[in-house]
Order: sequence, then structure tokens, then C-alpha cells
Amino acid sequence: MNARFLILFSGLLMAANLEAAEVKIFRADTRKTFAEGTCEGTSIGPLGGIDLARRVERRAAIEEPYVFTVASHPDGWVIGTGNSGRVLRVTGDGSVEVLYAAAEPEVFAVHTDRDGTVLAGTSPQGKVYAIAGGEATVVFDPEDAYIWDLARDRDGRLLVATGLQGRLYRLEPGGEAEVLFESVDSHVRALAVLPDGSILAGTAGQGLILRLAPDGKLSTLHDAAQPEVLGFTVRDDGGAYAAILASEASFVDLSAPPRAANGNNQTNGNGNGNDNGNGEAEVTIVVQSQETVGSRSSGFTGARSVVVEIAPEGTVKELQSFQDETVHSLLWHEGELWLGTGQEGKLYRHVDQGLVLERELEGRQVPALVAGDGGAAAVTTNGGALYQLPGGTVVQGTYTSAVLDAGQVARFGSFLWEGTVARGARVEIELRSGMSLVPDATWTSWSVAAEAQELSLQQVPHGRYVQWRATLRGKGDRGPHLERAELSYRQENLQPQIESLEVLDPGEILVPGTFNPQNQTFEPWSPNREGIFTSLREKPANATHLKTLWKRGYRTLRWKASDANGDELTYALRFRRDGDEDDAWLAIVDELDETHYSFDTTVIADGVYRFRLTASDDSTRQGEEALSDERISEPVVIDHTPPRLESLTRREATIEVELRDQLSPIRDVVSSVDAGKWQGITAEDGLVDGRREVIRVEVPAGARMLLLRVTDAAFNVVSFDLLHPPQ
Repeated sequence: MNARFLILFSGLLMAANLEAAEVKIFRADTRKTFAEGTCEGTSIGPLGGIDLARRVERRAAIEEPYVFTVASHPDGWVIGTGNSGRVLRVTGDGSVEVLYAAAEPEVFAVHTDRDGTVLAGTSPQGKVYAIAGGEATVVFDPEDAYIWDLARDRDGRLLVATGLQGRLYRLEPGGEAEVLFESVDSHVRALAVLPDGSILAGTAGQGLILRLAPDGKLSTLHDAAQPEVLGFTVRDDGGAYAAILASEASFVDLSAPPRAANGNNQTNGNGNGNDNGNGEAEVTIVVQSQETVGSRSSGFTGARSVVVEIAPEGTVKELQSFQDETVHSLLWHEGELWLGTGQEGKLYRHVDQGLVLERELEGRQVPALVAGDGGAAAVTTNGGALYQLPGGTVVQGTYTSAVLDAGQVARFGSFLWEGTVARGARVEIELRSGMSLVPDATWTSWSVAAEAQELSLQQVPHGRYVQWRATLRGKGDRGPHLERAELSYRQENLQPQIESLEVLDPGEILVPGTFNPQNQTFEPWSPNREGIFTSLREKPANATHLKTLWKRGYRTLRWKASDANGDELTYALRFRRDGDEDDAWLAIVDELDETHYSFDTTVIADGVYRFRLTASDDSTRQGEEALSDERISEPVVIDHTPPRLESLTRREATIEVELRDQLSPIRDVVSSVDAGKWQGITAEDGLVDGRREVIRVEVPAGARMLLLRVTDAAFNVVSFDLLHPPQ
């Protein structure tokens, strides 16, 4: 009897602490999230979840650069390889022998007859060899460069699919060859013989699926968006499946321009196109403008692979598409559809809901699958090997999650998994943590495996990264199913960081970028009714961008701060006279959530002040966990007093004026005669830049008013009539 389990492993987070800050969860409950981990003897279902995988046994290593194809043999399997043109036989005990080494470098097609004779199609300069009794004989030598596929028709005659001429040949027992049809495409890439004797052919160029009926009638079943029909597999009921590609990993190079015939897509018999009436065949060349790599052009944006189902009556529907993987092989075996892909050597099994990832094989591609008496077999390349699928499931397997990143040092709370466990089966959970992205010697060891509810995550020290591992153990043919898993964590609190604190020039204020001073007025308001400072209402709901304006008497503080945990920060501002004791800080504003503050300084006396900014995460973290950072500004001059006229001396047509400012340097001095335009004046030393300046002003004859306007760095302005100076 099966029991449904919901297992919770208690951790370190007590309820009170869980409320103090955001608890986050690493969750695995979909195919995508489970696929980020690693399976060893386990499989991932189409909707997610982990089960024990089908048995896959490595039978032999293939010491060849490339493995292209495999066929079943009475004593094992036959394999076609490259780049040495070798045909290998792998026996049932895993030994490997070379049956034949052809002069041509690639063997893309092999077929085994019932008597053990091996047929091998080589490329380029394509030939078909019959290998028997240690001897190899050329049984077919067409003009075609590539031999892509071999099959026997219902009557036992050999079918040969070729390129670059895109022909399907049939060989009679006496050796005579007949062209059954010639495609508009450069390659007839794949063959399959249906139970009723019909022949399926797939082309590379336009991606056509063709059916040649026993009466010789040729029809197009499907014209795919992808340009290459890679292969077929046939069901007992006459239905079939086809893999269609647009992939850089294809063996076919479609960079050459495709051939086209006038009127029809392909021709029967020995014709190459339509007759022009003079007994000559017309051939139209279509120039392909897009760059092509393999069978995927640079402008193609569709899926790399599509698997379609072909019903016995000939209708075609899409079964599965792959945006990033290339399907290299298909096999219908014991009522199930198997798929082999690259670039990660994945072996899938198709079920009603979708694909089950059964195994990631060591080779990077699975170019061929084949059925046999001992079960199905798969071959891999780029790490060539032959694997046997004897049926049944493994008795034990593991699933290891991806390295999970908490973003910062974190404490791990509780681990929960849900699934179905048959009587006698079990699931064991282990965890480990560390501070490096790649698990190394600095990581903790795996925690003690546990299937009960008592696993304490105290065994898993704090860290930034964590992994969990599930070991599934079956009982007979009954295995457990892990449906979903969750691991909670909370980041350890890190101190906020104030990166900068800037005091803007006197009078500068920050307002929303949408503020238009022509039709809006900012009204001062007091966020702290107990305090003295007046601020501005600076944060409309849609204010995301700020601009600088000027308002007399105001100062603005602006800052940048960050929190590594992503906690919300609040700010507090304090001030004191420069030189006062550290405990003399007085409040300006608390609980501010903006990163700038403009306020009226006319409420405090002239002097030099400092401002202290505190950034705190106490709105997210509570109690002792809350942390803060402080930054004290440079000395800031608060000056409301304009420069004064220290002395005035008149010498005939010249007036010499001494100006002084208590706190701020004088920045601008201009004069006006009888209310005329302001004219700039140069100081005695050549620059207006000090707190004391001596100015000489020429007095025009007959002048009735001679104004001198003086502005200091705090934008305090005063005007004097030098002809009527103050007493």
C-alpha cells in the first residue's frame, strides 16, 4: 500500500524570529526547477517530481572520434563511425571489434540483415558495402556523395537514401538500382517502412515528409518550418514519429543553394524535373541568401527541434518542441517513445503529459537509438559509448539540487518534501552548505541522512550557498515519488552602508522632474510638529526623477545608501554646531524614506554646523537584529547675514569701498548708475573671492545714485547707495 508523506524537518527559525524579517523559500515543484539539479538513477517527470529512473547500463566504450549510427545484430550491435570510416561490432559482453574500415571517412548508415550480413553506407563519395564473413563487397556505388539511410522494403529489397542529389533508390536482388523518386531538396535524409509497405522519406532543405505508397503514388504529408527531417520511428499500428531539425549540430550542411523543379516538389522515376518539350530536363536554381550553419540559417528563430506524430492515415501533428536542444534520435520501443538529444546527452521518454528525463549520458549527443532482443540500446558521441536499456527501474537513485544561492550569509530554516512512498520504499534527505559557489573542501559535509521528522538543520551551518540531496530507494518494482521540496532561509542581517552624503549649495532644492514652477507652488510643511525645521512636500506619488531648483534660505542634503539584504531603509537626520560634544546632536527628522531632504535653515542662527545621517533597517528587522550606519557631513556654513560696508572713502571721482562678510566669501559685486544696467566690478586684488574685499568705483559726473550690490556665497544680498552711505 502506498502512503502519502508530508515531511517537515525543523530548523533554527523560531516563530518570533520568522516575523522579524522576510523568510524566503527555495522551491522545487516544476519540471524547470527540478531540471536545474542533477539526476543519478532518478528521472524528472513532465510536470516535475523525481522518480527512480529506467535502467541504463553502459556496455562498451567506443574509441572513435565520432559515432553516427547503430543497428541491432544477432551478436550484439553494429555501429557506424567517423572519421576513419570504421564499422564496429559490439558483442553482448561489451567487447568491440572492427568489422570493416572503409576508404571513405564517414559511415552514416548501417543495417543488419537476418543472416547477420551488415550493410554500411559510407560518405562522401557514397558507397554501400555488404560485410559478411570478414569480407566487404561494394553492392551499390551511385554518383551521390552521401549515403544517409538504409532500409529493407516489405519485399526485402534494399532502399538507399542519398544526397547531394536527393534520391531514393531501390536495389533489386540482382543488383539493378532504380530511382524511386528524386526530391527537389538536396538530401533524402531519413527512411522508414510502414507495415502496409508504404515508405516514409524525410528531406533536408525544405523539411518535407513524403510517403511513397506501394502503388508508386508519392504524396507530401508535411512541410515543416525546420529544414531537416532527421529520422523516423514506426509503431506497430502504422503510425510513426519524425524528428525535424533546424540545428547547428546537424550533420547536413545546407549552405549550398537548394534545387527546385518546376511545378512539382519532386519527381518519380529517373526524371530530374519537367521536360521542356525538347527532351531536355529543366532545372531551376534558387540562390539561398542567408548564412547557414548545419541546418539552421542565421535568420531562423524557431525551435531547434520538433517531434511530430504521423497518424496511420497520414495526418501530422506536433508532439514536442525543443527551443534549445537538438533531437538526434527516436525509438518506439515496447509501447513507449524514446528520444536522444544533445548537447548534454539527454535521454527522454515521452508520456501523455510530456517528457520524462530518464538519464543524462556521459556523451554530449545521443545520435542513435535501436531496439533489440536484450532491450533498447543507445549510442553516444563526443565521449562515445553504447548503453543498453534492459527494462525495469533501478533500485536506488539520487537527486542533487543545484547550488542554491541565498544572496548573503543565511540561516536555513526548515526543509519540507511531499511525495508518495510505497511500503518498503523510502526517501532520505541530506543537506550541506558553504560560502563558495562551487562546492569544495570548505563546504560542510552532507548532513546525516534522515527519512524521519527529526532532522535538525542545526547540522547545516550558516552559509550563502546550500544544496539538498534526496536518495530514493525502491522495493521490488515499487519506488518512491518525490513531488516537491521546499527549503526556507533567512539572510543574516548585514549592516546598511551609506555610500555618500552630499550637502548641496545654499538655496538648492530637489523637486520632482514634473514640477513646473509657472503653475505650481510648493508649500512648506512640518513633518515633525515638535521640531523647528520646515521642509518641502517633495514626493508626489509619481515622482521618480528629480531636478534642482532654488529657494532662498533652504539647504538640501542628498545621500546614497544600500542594504546587502535588500531590506527597506529609513533615515534620520541630526545636527549640532561644529565643535560641540558628540552627545549634542539635535533632531531634524526621523523615519524618512527618501534619499534627500530640503529644509529651511533660517530658523537657526548663523554658524558652522555638522549634519549626521543614520540609515537603519529597523523597519524590516526588529529588536537586536536591526543594524544601522552613520555618516557625518563636512562642516556646513549657515549664513543669513549679508556682507557689510566696512568703510567708504571718496577721492575726487573715485570711491574706495571695503566690504566684509562674517562667514561666507563674497562672490559677486556689481554697480548701477542712476538705476541703469548692473555692471561688474573687479576687486582690488583682481578676484572677488574673499570675506574681505576692497572695491574702487568711478563716480560719473552728475550721478544722482550710485548703487553697489554685493552677494556672498550663501546668496545673501545687500545694496548700498555709495552717494548716500549709511551712517
